[in-house]
Amino acid sequence: MIARLRSVDPGLYALSAFIAAYAIWFGSATLNIHHGLGTASYDSALYDQGVWLLSRFDAPFVTLMGRNLFGDHSSFILLTLVPLYWVAPGAWILFWSQAAVIAAGAVPVYLFARSRLRSTTVALGFAGAYMVHPAVLGALYENFHPDSYLGLFIPLALWASLERRWGWYAVAVVAALSVKEDVSLVVVPIGIWVMLNRRVRVGVATVLGSVAFMVVAMFVVMRSLIGVPTRNTWRIPFGGPSGFVSTALRDPTQVIDHLRSDGRLWYLWQMASPMGLVFLRRPALASVSALVLFTNIVSTYWYQYQVQYHYSLVAVPGLVFGTIWAVSTFAPRGLGGRRVALAVVFVSSAVTAWLWSPLPGARSEPAYWPPSHPVAVAARDAIAQVPDDASVAAHYRITPHLAYRTEIYQFPTPFRVVLYGTDIADEGSRLAARADGVEYLVLQSTMDEQAAIDFASIAPAFVEDYANDYWTVWRRDPSVALPPPVSSP
Repeated sequence: MIARLRSVDPGLYALSAFIAAYAIWFGSATLNIHHGLGTASYDSALYDQGVWLLSRFDAPFVTLMGRNLFGDHSSFILLTLVPLYWVAPGAWILFWSQAAVIAAGAVPVYLFARSRLRSTTVALGFAGAYMVHPAVLGALYENFHPDSYLGLFIPLALWASLERRWGWYAVAVVAALSVKEDVSLVVVPIGIWVMLNRRVRVGVATVLGSVAFMVVAMFVVMRSLIGVPTRNTWRIPFGGPSGFVSTALRDPTQVIDHLRSDGRLWYLWQMASPMGLVFLRRPALASVSALVLFTNIVSTYWYQYQVQYHYSLVAVPGLVFGTIWAVSTFAPRGLGGRRVALAVVFVSSAVTAWLWSPLPGARSEPAYWPPSHPVAVAARDAIAQVPDDASVAAHYRITPHLAYRTEIYQFPTPFRVVLYGTDIADEGSRLAARADGVEYLVLQSTMDEQAAIDFASIAPAFVEDYANDYWTVWRRDPSVALPPPVSSP
């Protein structure tokens, strides 16, 4: 036993301690942000409600967004969280699991760097560089998203393919596909790389399997649940896929101008510069992230080409593994050799982490209310007045704390539909049946102009049940009918 322990790489012990500290620190930090009212309906409460419904063996129709959880995205990986909701339901499940899986992604990075570069110290450096990349920590701080699991599964798939561990590779690919329908944007390029550089049959199976899964997820599962295979074609410029292709063929300068606009090139710099651009020496492996990066900068959806949002996390493993691969091609010694390349990588990682990552003491350290903030304390007092089984419409900062019920809405929905359902024609209208069933409102005591207008349109049907300096709980008076809806603003 002692001999076996001595044979274990001490770097793994150090990495395990670092991963544990990272997960504890950031899991606690993001959970505290939640309790300080730093989360919202999108995208924390909707996942919490959906998984809670699954844990009760109910259909996961998420009333916060008006869609089935698996119709919004085919995030079947969320089923793995259900048993935790049987034992101790709470937001801690989302935030601690997110921090843990992102931290665990450093293990395959370490294993590949150690194998390729023959240095435990350098391997630990790459593991750390991965963990502090602005897109990795940005995703961790952005409420909760199932995409966080790709922070483990994509590095695992890359390591397994590079080391020819085909059992692990199959597990990683299947797990990655279970996260979201569009994960094929990175899994297909990985399959192509495997086909060209490792094993043809495995690569072909990866490409065909991931495309087949995407088709089934979108055109069978999602369309059966929400009526369309995807709700995001509007993010493709020039009128959708066909418009983009025709514009690219007819007048490519329009596409070029689009790609250069609104800071999209700066986004690419923020994604690539933490690795010092060293992967450009041997770009084939890093190119598995190219399709994701391209779709992000093509998108008209601003969040996709901002480094701090979850859309970017999936592209980081390819850049990191590609950098390790490129560094291994430098001569171990001599001017311009491996040591210089490593210095470029680690200095770039440290500088960009300080500039753009939400690290304690860094330039981009986020500012959030602590759980002890008076507004958060007052919110908990107000929330305590709402019965557990009541149908509620609440302020978007309150909904994450009232998610464990079959009907919870982000005010002004369902009285005036905003960001709800799948039919754009419903926007601004009233969902009469759902509105009639709302029993409580939890709103700011001092509302903004639009919220005040929305509340005034239904105020006669509600009576004040509780109030403090910041929040008011309104209870439905069943003897008074809701006033007729006013015209949409």
